[in-house]
Amino acid sequence: MRKIQIQIFLLFFIGFQVSFAQQPQKPNSVEIYNQIKKLNFLGSVLYVAAHPDDENTRMISYLANDMNARTGYLSLTRGDGGQNLIGPQLRELLGVIRTQELIEARKIDGGEQFFSRANDFGFSKNPDETLDIWDKNKVLADVVWTIRKFQPDIIINRFDHRSPGTTHGHHTSSAMLSVESFKLTNDPKIYPEQLKYVSPWQVKRQFFNPSWWFYGSQEKFDAADKSKFTKLETGVYYTGIGKSNQEIAALSRSRHQSQGFGSTGVRGEETEYLELINGETPKERDNLFDGIDTSWNRVKNGKPVGDLIATIISKYDFSHPAASIPDLVKAYAMIQALDDTHWKEIKSAAIKNIIASCSGLYLEAVANEQEATPGSTIKLSLEAINRCSVGMELMSVTTLPNNQTTAQNIVLKNNNDQRINLQLQLPNNIEYTQPYWLKEKATVGMYTVSNQENIGIPDIIRDTKVIFNVKINDVEIPFERTVVYKYNDGVKG
Repeated sequence: MRKIQIQIFLLFFIGFQVSFAQQPQKPNSVEIYNQIKKLNFLGSVLYVAAHPDDENTRMISYLANDMNARTGYLSLTRGDGGQNLIGPQLRELLGVIRTQELIEARKIDGGEQFFSRANDFGFSKNPDETLDIWDKNKVLADVVWTIRKFQPDIIINRFDHRSPGTTHGHHTSSAMLSVESFKLTNDPKIYPEQLKYVSPWQVKRQFFNPSWWFYGSQEKFDAADKSKFTKLETGVYYTGIGKSNQEIAALSRSRHQSQGFGSTGVRGEETEYLELINGETPKERDNLFDGIDTSWNRVKNGKPVGDLIATIISKYDFSHPAASIPDLVKAYAMIQALDDTHWKEIKSAAIKNIIASCSGLYLEAVANEQEATPGSTIKLSLEAINRCSVGMELMSVTTLPNNQTTAQNIVLKNNNDQRINLQLQLPNNIEYTQPYWLKEKATVGMYTVSNQENIGIPDIIRDTKVIFNVKINDVEIPFERTVVYKYNDGVKG
């Protein structure tokens, strides 16, 4: 009976996600400019805690939007053991809801989301109990895997690894595992099976992010000696978007609806503190990335890319973003010629989104039915429209997972909408759409994910996609879009 209930709920929930959560973002001119600036910062920070709602959204927003750092949040659990204020779903189903809440929160504050296989089994008094039920070795492996894959220069822990028994056992465990991983991630003898997919990686610095809560009161925290802490002034006002950093953080935190964490944004000066617990001490104490090269110089032959992007930034026309497209396409081609795989992949995805945004290039693949079965054929309606004067040509489209390419050779004239009908044959062995971490039998403390490459992926894995191969200035660029289903509601739109 419970399995049937889960399947019914997931069918409803996944349908809801397709209808509303996957609406394509259409950034305005200021947001495009901020994305271009972010292209020229090659530094990463990973924030680590135990549950959805543990993350400091003010810190994540500041790192992502003010410092332009690639910022991730590793929540060891999906919040499966909490309470639900918006419905009757608990345990696995609540974990599915909170997973989506975190994903939506990251869309607002600019971070990326990751998880381990740890199952939130409920309140734990101390980390010994937690790590026994979780299977410490497996969760530690997931932390090491995430670090090796994300390659952060800096790790920030929400909780103190030195205070077992003073807070939720999951909280302290998240910090303890993070600290233990600091000296393991660069050792090829540690979890060598991971090295088929990732390389060893050494984090430069690791911090603890204290707050008044750890001191018992705001008054005690204010009176504490913080002279050796790194101090970040996070009460920034972003003139381009008209919001303070705290207001963005409040919007992000308000996505935790199942926990009732709606937050009212505030304004004005605000300071966050970081205590160094591992790694090299920055010479400039309040400069988080001091001594870490965050320019394109850290990538072999990357300097010309950084120089070109700097030129694009200086010449950016807020009233005519499409004027940047020729140089953006040139920068994209230069990135493809680099040997570095990590930053090449990250920045290629980013610059493709920017090119599409600057040009108003809208690409979509819509299925005519909401559901399909393995081996069946899906009818697709494709849309491609270029809304700028820069010349483009849709050379071909490739459907996935059958990897079939169909030539198109359609000139995408300015504001001339092109519609294409295609059929996609689904393989007989295609996976059913479901939360992948619920596919295999779990224990009280751990989900089972047999495929190493899937560990840490936040969302449902969707295999049906279409790649639009578009030529711009003699450079062919593949734009990948997930196949969606959509409909119009007379009231909701």
